[in-house]
Amino acid sequence: MSELKNRYEFVYLFDVENGNPNGDPDAGNLPRVDPETNHGIVTDVCLKRKVRNYVEIVKKGESPFEIYVREKAVLIHAHERAHKAIGAADSSDTKRKGTGDEVERARQWMCKNFYDVRTFGAVMSLGVNCGQVRGPIQINFGQSVDAVVPREITITRMAVATEREAESQQGDNRTMGKKNIIPYGLYRTEGYISAHLAAQTGFSEEDLALFWEALTNMFEHDHSAARGKMAARKLYVFKHETPLGNAPSHALFDLIGVKSKNRDGVPPRAFTDYEITVNKDKKPGKVELIEML
Repeated sequence: MSELKNRYEFVYLFDVENGNPNGDPDAGNLPRVDPETNHGIVTDVCLKRKVRNYVEIVKKGESPFEIYVREKAVLIHAHERAHKAIGAADSSDTKRKGTGDEVERARQWMCKNFYDVRTFGAVMSLGVNCGQVRGPIQINFGQSVDAVVPREITITRMAVATEREAESQQGDNRTMGKKNIIPYGLYRTEGYISAHLAAQTGFSEEDLALFWEALTNMFEHDHSAARGKMAARKLYVFKHETPLGNAPSHALFDLIGVKSKNRDGVPPRAFTDYEITVNKDKKPGKVELIEML
Protein backbone atom coordinates (compact mmCIF):
# COMPACT_ATOMS: atom_id res chain seq x y z
CA MET A 1 0.00 0.00 0.00
CA SER A 2 1.14 3.56 -0.74
CA GLU A 3 2.43 5.69 2.13
CA LEU A 4 0.41 8.81 2.95
CA LYS A 5 2.70 11.80 2.33
CA ASN A 6 0.33 14.78 2.65
CA ARG A 7 -1.61 16.43 5.43
CA TYR A 8 -5.33 16.91 4.77
CA GLU A 9 -8.30 18.73 6.24
CA PHE A 10 -11.89 18.47 5.08
CA VAL A 11 -15.29 20.14 5.41
CA TYR A 12 -18.28 17.81 5.15
CA LEU A 13 -21.92 18.87 4.75
CA PHE A 14 -24.84 16.49 5.24
CA ASP A 15 -28.52 17.00 5.93
CA VAL A 16 -31.56 15.33 7.46
CA GLU A 17 -35.21 15.68 6.51
CA ASN A 18 -37.96 14.55 8.90
CA GLY A 19 -35.64 12.35 10.90
CA ASN A 20 -33.40 12.02 13.94
CA PRO A 21 -29.74 12.14 12.86
CA ASN A 22 -28.30 11.35 16.32
CA GLY A 23 -30.51 10.61 19.31
CA ASP A 24 -29.46 11.65 22.82
CA PRO A 25 -30.01 8.81 25.36
CA ASP A 26 -29.83 11.37 28.19
CA ALA A 27 -32.86 13.17 26.74
CA GLY A 28 -35.24 10.36 25.82
CA ASN A 29 -33.48 9.90 22.46
CA LEU A 30 -34.43 13.37 21.27
CA PRO A 31 -32.16 14.77 18.53
CA ARG A 32 -29.03 16.20 20.13
CA VAL A 33 -28.98 19.99 20.40
CA ASP A 34 -26.81 22.68 21.96
CA PRO A 35 -29.11 23.94 24.76
CA GLU A 36 -27.74 27.50 24.50
CA THR A 37 -28.19 27.98 20.74
CA ASN A 38 -30.55 25.13 19.76
CA HIS A 39 -28.19 24.18 16.96
CA GLY A 40 -28.29 20.46 16.24
CA ILE A 41 -25.34 18.23 17.10
CA VAL A 42 -24.10 14.96 15.60
CA THR A 43 -21.20 13.38 17.48
CA ASP A 44 -17.97 12.22 15.91
CA VAL A 45 -18.72 8.73 17.26
CA CYS A 46 -21.99 8.66 15.28
CA LEU A 47 -20.21 9.55 12.02
CA LYS A 48 -17.39 7.07 12.64
CA ARG A 49 -19.98 4.34 13.22
CA LYS A 50 -21.41 4.94 9.75
CA VAL A 51 -17.91 4.85 8.20
CA ARG A 52 -17.20 1.57 9.98
CA ASN A 53 -20.48 0.05 8.81
CA TYR A 54 -19.84 1.09 5.21
CA VAL A 55 -16.31 -0.36 5.20
CA GLU A 56 -17.59 -3.61 6.70
CA ILE A 57 -20.23 -3.88 3.96
CA VAL A 58 -17.84 -3.10 1.10
CA LYS A 59 -14.89 -5.17 2.32
CA LYS A 60 -17.02 -7.96 3.82
CA GLY A 61 -15.13 -7.84 7.13
CA GLU A 62 -11.99 -9.35 5.65
CA SER A 63 -8.41 -8.51 6.62
CA PRO A 64 -6.85 -5.97 6.29
CA PHE A 65 -10.22 -4.19 6.46
CA GLU A 66 -11.73 -5.87 9.50
CA ILE A 67 -13.63 -3.63 11.92
CA TYR A 68 -12.57 -3.67 15.57
CA VAL A 69 -15.52 -1.73 17.06
CA ARG A 70 -18.34 -3.73 15.47
CA GLU A 71 -21.88 -3.68 16.71
CA LYS A 72 -22.26 -6.16 19.61
CA ALA A 73 -18.58 -7.11 19.41
CA VAL A 74 -16.58 -8.44 22.38
CA LEU A 75 -13.38 -6.46 21.94
CA ILE A 76 -11.09 -8.66 24.00
CA HIS A 77 -11.56 -11.49 21.48
CA ALA A 78 -9.64 -9.40 18.93
CA HIS A 79 -6.89 -8.82 21.53
CA GLU A 80 -6.61 -12.55 22.09
CA ARG A 81 -6.30 -13.11 18.33
CA ALA A 82 -3.51 -10.55 18.16
CA HIS A 83 -1.47 -12.15 20.95
CA LYS A 84 -1.97 -15.58 19.44
CA ALA A 85 -0.94 -14.34 15.98
CA ILE A 86 2.34 -12.88 17.25
CA GLY A 87 3.13 -16.05 19.18
CA ALA A 88 2.95 -14.50 22.63
CA ALA A 89 3.36 -16.89 25.55
CA ASP A 90 0.15 -17.80 27.39
CA SER A 91 -1.92 -15.93 24.78
CA SER A 92 -5.08 -17.65 26.04
CA ASP A 93 -4.79 -16.01 29.48
CA THR A 94 -7.33 -13.16 29.40
CA LYS A 95 -5.78 -11.52 32.48
CA ARG A 96 -2.21 -11.24 31.22
CA LYS A 97 -0.86 -7.87 30.12
CA GLY A 98 2.06 -9.03 28.02
CA THR A 99 5.64 -7.78 27.87
CA GLY A 100 6.53 -4.44 26.31
CA ASP A 101 7.69 -6.10 23.10
CA GLU A 102 4.58 -8.27 22.90
CA VAL A 103 2.29 -5.28 23.40
CA GLU A 104 4.02 -3.35 20.62
CA ARG A 105 3.85 -6.29 18.19
CA ALA A 106 0.21 -6.87 19.09
CA ARG A 107 -0.47 -3.18 18.50
CA GLN A 108 1.13 -3.39 15.05
CA TRP A 109 -0.92 -6.52 14.26
CA MET A 110 -4.15 -4.73 15.21
CA CYS A 111 -3.24 -1.75 13.01
CA LYS A 112 -2.42 -4.02 10.08
CA ASN A 113 -5.64 -6.03 10.22
CA PHE A 114 -8.31 -3.58 11.48
CA TYR A 115 -9.22 -0.62 9.30
CA ASP A 116 -10.81 1.44 12.08
CA VAL A 117 -7.83 0.97 14.41
CA ARG A 118 -5.30 2.35 11.92
CA THR A 119 -7.78 5.06 10.84
CA PHE A 120 -9.38 6.38 14.05
CA GLY A 121 -7.16 4.84 16.72
CA ALA A 122 -8.22 2.80 19.74
CA VAL A 123 -7.52 2.22 23.42
CA MET A 124 -6.72 -1.49 23.64
CA SER A 125 -4.90 -1.65 26.99
CA LEU A 126 -7.64 -3.38 28.99
CA GLY A 127 -7.49 -7.11 29.58
CA VAL A 128 -5.11 -8.67 27.06
CA ASN A 129 -2.99 -5.62 26.31
CA CYS A 130 -2.62 -4.40 22.72
CA GLY A 131 -1.58 -0.89 23.65
CA GLN A 132 -3.05 2.39 22.44
CA VAL A 133 -3.26 3.85 18.95
CA ARG A 134 -3.75 7.49 18.08
CA GLY A 135 -5.44 7.52 14.70
CA PRO A 136 -4.53 9.85 11.83
CA ILE A 137 -8.18 10.83 11.18
CA GLN A 138 -9.99 12.96 13.74
CA ILE A 139 -13.48 14.38 13.22
CA ASN A 140 -15.18 17.27 15.02
CA PHE A 141 -18.79 17.17 16.17
CA GLY A 142 -21.19 18.03 13.37
CA GLN A 143 -23.33 21.11 14.02
CA SER A 144 -26.35 22.40 12.16
CA VAL A 145 -25.88 25.64 10.27
CA ASP A 146 -29.11 27.04 11.74
CA ALA A 147 -31.05 26.34 14.91
CA VAL A 148 -33.30 23.29 14.72
CA VAL A 149 -36.62 22.59 16.43
CA PRO A 150 -37.01 18.93 17.42
CA ARG A 151 -40.60 17.70 17.24
CA GLU A 152 -42.25 14.79 18.99
CA ILE A 153 -44.70 13.07 16.64
CA THR A 154 -47.35 10.71 17.99
CA ILE A 155 -47.79 7.55 15.93
CA THR A 156 -50.32 4.71 16.06
CA ARG A 157 -49.74 1.00 15.56
CA MET A 158 -52.91 -0.90 14.61
CA ALA A 159 -51.98 -3.87 16.77
CA VAL A 160 -51.09 -4.77 20.34
CA ALA A 161 -48.42 -7.04 21.74
CA THR A 162 -50.43 -9.24 24.13
CA GLU A 163 -53.90 -10.67 24.73
CA ARG A 164 -54.12 -8.63 27.94
CA GLU A 165 -53.68 -5.39 25.99
CA ALA A 166 -56.38 -6.47 23.54
CA GLU A 167 -58.81 -7.24 26.35
CA SER A 168 -58.16 -3.89 28.05
CA GLN A 169 -59.00 -2.09 24.79
CA GLN A 170 -62.03 -4.29 24.11
CA GLY A 171 -60.67 -5.29 20.72
CA ASP A 172 -59.70 -1.80 19.52
CA ASN A 173 -56.09 -3.02 19.46
CA ARG A 174 -54.14 0.20 19.04
CA THR A 175 -50.73 1.06 20.43
CA MET A 176 -49.61 4.70 20.69
CA GLY A 177 -45.97 5.68 20.32
CA LYS A 178 -43.66 8.62 19.68
CA LYS A 179 -41.13 9.57 17.02
CA ASN A 180 -38.63 12.38 17.54
CA ILE A 181 -37.66 14.25 14.38
CA ILE A 182 -36.11 17.40 13.00
CA PRO A 183 -38.12 18.79 10.05
CA TYR A 184 -34.88 19.81 8.34
CA GLY A 185 -31.28 20.44 9.28
CA LEU A 186 -28.06 21.01 7.33
CA TYR A 187 -25.03 19.90 9.34
CA ARG A 188 -21.39 20.82 8.93
CA THR A 189 -18.44 18.91 10.34
CA GLU A 190 -14.71 19.31 9.89
CA GLY A 191 -11.87 16.83 10.10
CA TYR A 192 -8.11 16.40 10.11
CA ILE A 193 -5.79 13.80 8.58
CA SER A 194 -2.21 13.57 9.85
CA ALA A 195 0.47 12.06 7.63
CA HIS A 196 2.72 11.75 10.69
CA LEU A 197 0.22 9.59 12.57
CA ALA A 198 -0.61 7.68 9.38
CA ALA A 199 3.02 6.54 9.22
CA GLN A 200 2.72 5.16 12.76
CA THR A 201 -0.44 3.14 12.09
CA GLY A 202 0.16 2.12 8.46
CA PHE A 203 -2.79 4.17 7.17
CA SER A 204 -2.27 4.37 3.40
CA GLU A 205 -3.42 6.24 0.31
CA GLU A 206 -5.73 3.30 -0.42
CA ASP A 207 -7.21 3.58 3.08
CA LEU A 208 -7.77 7.29 2.52
CA ALA A 209 -9.57 6.66 -0.78
CA LEU A 210 -11.86 4.24 1.04
CA PHE A 211 -12.57 6.87 3.70
CA TRP A 212 -13.60 9.44 1.06
CA GLU A 213 -15.78 6.77 -0.55
CA ALA A 214 -17.42 6.06 2.82
CA LEU A 215 -18.23 9.72 3.48
CA THR A 216 -19.76 9.98 0.02
CA ASN A 217 -21.92 6.83 0.19
CA MET A 218 -22.43 5.82 3.84
CA PHE A 219 -25.89 7.35 4.27
CA GLU A 220 -27.18 5.30 1.34
CA HIS A 221 -26.61 2.15 3.41
CA ASP A 222 -27.85 3.53 6.72
CA HIS A 223 -31.51 4.30 6.03
CA SER A 224 -34.01 3.64 8.80
CA ALA A 225 -37.46 4.83 9.84
CA ALA A 226 -35.91 6.78 12.73
CA ARG A 227 -33.27 8.66 10.70
CA GLY A 228 -35.57 9.87 7.94
CA LYS A 229 -33.88 11.09 4.77
CA MET A 230 -30.17 11.74 5.30
CA ALA A 231 -27.76 12.62 2.52
CA ALA A 232 -24.15 13.66 1.96
CA ARG A 233 -24.24 17.05 0.22
CA LYS A 234 -20.71 18.48 -0.05
CA LEU A 235 -17.18 17.31 0.69
CA TYR A 236 -14.35 19.83 0.39
CA VAL A 237 -10.83 18.44 0.85
CA PHE A 238 -7.70 20.51 1.48
CA LYS A 239 -4.52 18.70 0.43
CA HIS A 240 -1.20 20.16 1.64
CA GLU A 241 2.04 19.81 -0.31
CA THR A 242 3.93 18.47 2.72
CA PRO A 243 3.32 16.00 5.56
CA LEU A 244 3.43 18.79 8.15
CA GLY A 245 1.12 21.07 6.18
CA ASN A 246 1.32 24.53 4.64
CA ALA A 247 -1.47 26.46 6.39
CA PRO A 248 -3.39 26.37 9.69
CA SER A 249 -6.54 24.27 9.57
CA HIS A 250 -8.86 26.96 10.94
CA ALA A 251 -7.87 29.35 8.15
CA LEU A 252 -8.77 26.71 5.57
CA PHE A 253 -12.09 25.92 7.20
CA ASP A 254 -12.97 29.63 7.10
CA LEU A 255 -12.75 29.55 3.29
CA ILE A 256 -15.98 27.53 3.13
CA GLY A 257 -19.05 29.60 3.94
CA VAL A 258 -22.58 28.24 4.43
CA LYS A 259 -25.59 30.45 5.06
CA SER A 260 -29.34 30.33 4.68
CA LYS A 261 -30.95 32.32 1.89
CA ASN A 262 -33.65 33.17 4.46
CA ARG A 263 -36.52 33.86 2.11
CA ASP A 264 -39.04 36.09 3.95
CA GLY A 265 -38.09 34.53 7.27
CA VAL A 266 -39.18 31.04 6.22
CA PRO A 267 -36.96 28.43 7.89
CA PRO A 268 -34.86 26.25 5.55
CA ARG A 269 -36.49 23.02 4.47
CA ALA A 270 -34.12 21.87 1.72
CA PHE A 271 -30.45 21.99 0.75
CA THR A 272 -31.34 24.43 -2.02
CA ASP A 273 -32.36 26.91 0.69
CA TYR A 274 -28.65 27.40 1.43
CA GLU A 275 -25.86 29.25 -0.32
CA ILE A 276 -22.37 27.71 -0.30
CA THR A 277 -19.41 30.03 -0.93
CA VAL A 278 -15.78 29.05 -1.47
CA ASN A 279 -13.25 31.88 -1.07
CA LYS A 280 -10.59 30.56 -3.46
CA ASP A 281 -8.80 33.91 -3.62
CA LYS A 282 -7.53 33.47 -0.06
CA LYS A 283 -6.46 29.85 -0.46
CA PRO A 284 -2.70 29.36 0.15
CA GLY A 285 -0.81 28.42 -2.99
CA LYS A 286 0.67 25.26 -1.49
CA VAL A 287 -2.73 23.85 -0.54
CA GLU A 288 -4.94 22.17 -3.14
CA LEU A 289 -8.72 22.39 -2.78
CA ILE A 290 -10.57 19.33 -4.07
CA GLU A 291 -14.37 19.31 -4.28
CA MET A 292 -15.36 15.64 -4.03
CA LEU A 293 -19.11 16.20 -3.81
